Amino acid sequence: MTPTRDDLVTSWLDRGNLRPTRQRLALASLLVGDGENRHVTAESLYEMAGAAGEKVSLATVYNTLRAFCDAGLMNEVVVDGARSYFDTRMDDHPHFFWEDTGTLTDAPKDELTISALPAPPEGTEISRVDVVIRLRRL
Repeated sequence: MTPTRDDLVTSWLDRGNLRPTRQRLALASLLVGDGENRHVTAESLYEMAGAAGEKVSLATVYNTLRAFCDAGLMNEVVVDGARSYFDTRMDDHPHFFWEDTGTLTDAPKDELTISALPAPPEGTEISRVDVVIRLRRL
């Protein structure tokens, strides 16, 4: 049997041990309700919520995205100091950033080879490597 939107959303929030508040349910439904992966900014998710008739503030969207990240349900991908995207796909994979449209998409991870990384400073460990490949159309 194919899981319903509500099943997908509830299961996703359960994986993060998050209480299913009205705002979390509404935003999670937009993010994972169809089973597809998403790359969103807080602003784009806020616009999606408004278009769906959900009454949430931009601050609530930011706080909810942060809670989803802290719960291990999403990753934040920082493209530059002023722009963050939130990714529902949790495996390690590179991204394409399309400069002309400001969108972030998955890049094929099997085509990426990283042969070495610099040693981290003493007393630290590498927790994650983000690869964002910026694209400009010709």
